[in-house]
Amino acid sequence: MYNYLDFEKPVQDLELKILELKKLAENGEAVDVAEEISRLEKRSRDALRDLYKALTPWQKVQVARHPDRPHCVDYIKTLFTDFTPLAGDRNFGDDQAIVGGFARFRGEPVAVIGQEKGSDTASRIKHNFGSVRPEGYRKAVRLMELADRFNIPLLTLVDTAGAYPGVGAEERGQAEAIARSTSACLALKVPSISIVIGEGGSGGAIAIATANRVYMLEHAIYSVISPEGAASILWRDTTRSKDAATNMKITAQDLLEMKIIDAIIPEPMGGAQRAPETVIASTGDLIARTMKDFAGANTDFREQRREKYLSMGRSL
Repeated sequence: MYNYLDFEKPVQDLELKILELKKLAENGEAVDVAEEISRLEKRSRDALRDLYKALTPWQKVQVARHPDRPHCVDYIKTLFTDFTPLAGDRNFGDDQAIVGGFARFRGEPVAVIGQEKGSDTASRIKHNFGSVRPEGYRKAVRLMELADRFNIPLLTLVDTAGAYPGVGAEERGQAEAIARSTSACLALKVPSISIVIGEGGSGGAIAIATANRVYMLEHAIYSVISPEGAASILWRDTTRSKDAATNMKITAQDLLEMKIIDAIIPEPMGGAQRAPETVIASTGDLIARTMKDFAGANTDFREQRREKYLSMGRSL
């Protein structure tokens, strides 16, 4: 069963009616409902298109968090071959909120690091809902250093509400781990690509997203803090999360306009959750084009990355 968002109620009513009619037809309890089904399907498509062509920032937050969106592991399974995961930070333990290792992308070696939220109760607990602890970022640094040593491009998949804020994480140096991971991203001699596939939350995202090219899915979000967190700080009222989402400029469209990101990956009508294979394929094609650009570029990727981030805000 598809998980409908609050604002998708008009579409939900139509699609449930369509399912009901199809079930009646299958059981021979209806005379001829083909024409009615066709009419309702058109209404449903039109309603979905109208909703998604005018999403508010808060609605985009809801779409970015949709439980049925393809996750990091879905991209890895579909886009890469010979994926060999590496575990542990060689210091404390293994944080499964970070999935990382080496693989081949269309025949070429790449290093892959991604944040995994999980798709059901068991996997969400296993991956800590995508909230990374210090050992996760130190594992990411270890992978970056290996990629740099062997001259292998880096690809990161970002999807986290933010770094884990627990007492244990703070005791083990959460802020320092995030800073070192961000620094490692900036210091890479190899090219790097980062894709925000869902939520790009705060330093938890930046720690692996400080790349030469940063892309976002059409309905993904990227922010310094969650709308709820911003509302609680600014107004001491989490019910004003909608206001915070609007004022923070967290959508892919806002960030492209401000030149924070480099491109937007279109999503199918109704969001990535309705056609995961389509959006994953589009993501793969963009990665391939970018890798081709990198291969033909005679540039210092560290200097290009440095200039990219130092130039942000100059024209605003």
